[in-house]
Amino acid sequence: MTQKIRVGLVGYGKAGKAVANILGADPRFDLRWIARRSANAEPHPDTDIPIIGIEQQPFDELFDLHPVDALVDFSSPESLHAYGEEVRKRGIMLVSAISAYSEDDLAYARSLGRDTRVMCSPNITLGINFLIVAAKLLRKAAPFADVEIVEQHFRDKPEISGTARKIAETLEVDAEQITSLRFGGIVGHHEVIFGFPHQTVRLIHDSIRREAFGTGAAFALEQLANCDNGFYTFDDLLMRVMRAELLEGN
Repeated sequence: MTQKIRVGLVGYGKAGKAVANILGADPRFDLRWIARRSANAEPHPDTDIPIIGIEQQPFDELFDLHPVDALVDFSSPESLHAYGEEVRKRGIMLVSAISAYSEDDLAYARSLGRDTRVMCSPNITLGINFLIVAAKLLRKAAPFADVEIVEQHFRDKPEISGTARKIAETLEVDAEQITSLRFGGIVGHHEVIFGFPHQTVRLIHDSIRREAFGTGAAFALEQLANCDNGFYTFDDLLMRVMRAELLEGN
């Protein structure tokens, strides 16, 4: 039997709780602990997974007491610098789903890839990353097509989604071609519209529940475990699977 990957989860907001549900139930992983900013003596519901306050127990102590093979981060950009050097020193895999990294943060994350395996993605759902790959291929096949991006999220989300910005960057279109809508409790909707002469193509992804983030994190962990040290995007991991499938088909 393949040995389970020991995982620590950083962040316990709405997304973090959903990810904990998925990783905690997946037989491939051993979710050892959940780290959040403040202490909480209660374990994750219906399990014995401890929830640890980083203000009371810094990461070096946490890694000593409860060693892990991988870290999954759904917290804030500041966390990267709190655990970064420990991740580097110990060779711990990092899967980060932070969408608000600055250029300096990303440069630091890339530097960690010299000593361990790092994957950063502003949206870690498998479906949205497949959409991005498909949109990129269509853009290359038809660079003359008009492109518009529509993103919809819950009412209180203030900024344009990092995923929509990444789609625009990938397709080399201006941010002005992103339309943002805010209403209700929408988890996440992204749509890329290609306008051709005589036809229209729409690529659509909807996140129905936040557990989709957990499924994506599980995919990233499994793939990253088979990679060499380096900095990866979700696209890189997805293309790795697609290339292997194409080679196997030949």
